[in-house]
Amino acid sequence: MPLKFANNQSLTATTALPSAVPTDNLILISTQTASNSANISFTGINGTYDVYEFHFINIQAKAGTLFTFNFSTDGGSNYNVTKTSSTFLAYHTETDSLASLDYNANWDLAQGTGFQPISQDYSDADNNMGGTLQLFNPSSTTYVKHWISNVNTLYDIYSENIFTAGYGNTTSAINAIRFQMSGANFDGTIKMYGVKKS
Repeated sequence: MPLKFANNQSLTATTALPSAVPTDNLILISTQTASNSANISFTGINGTYDVYEFHFINIQAKAGTLFTFNFSTDGGSNYNVTKTSSTFLAYHTETDSLASLDYNANWDLAQGTGFQPISQDYSDADNNMGGTLQLFNPSSTTYVKHWISNVNTLYDIYSENIFTAGYGNTTSAINAIRFQMSGANFDGTIKMYGVKKS
């Protein structure tokens, strides 16, 4: 006898979902909104989650600036973790006159302690940036700390999809992160999530 399936049926009088039904694995920890702010810092990163994820919403700053971040191992007293990284980007103009996929050596860090660029921004009224950064196993005291960023920005008339990845070369636990523009204040919202352990 063939199995019969019910389509588009609602759940009623249900007090809990069965354990096999997936639920959202992202747990919102903190939301901060910049309004002409120099930087936004998140502290309290700890071993509660193996992965922390940051969402960037409507990030905007002055022309010619870079959106950057750095890690801290001392609760935010210093943001200077040694990093090695690489960046590539795909871009396409509104006029369909230019499109390319490029490696961006200018943003690479090779055992550098400075702030890592992950996006550039113009200050036209409708220009902004959105995207994510994932930080893996920041509380480990055995391994280096990998991270991956993917953002999209409207840069002048370019749609730029920017991929940046690397690792913090430290076996100390990373417990804070700071976001800031290079040489300018910025507007926008950043959300910090923890990813549920399986």
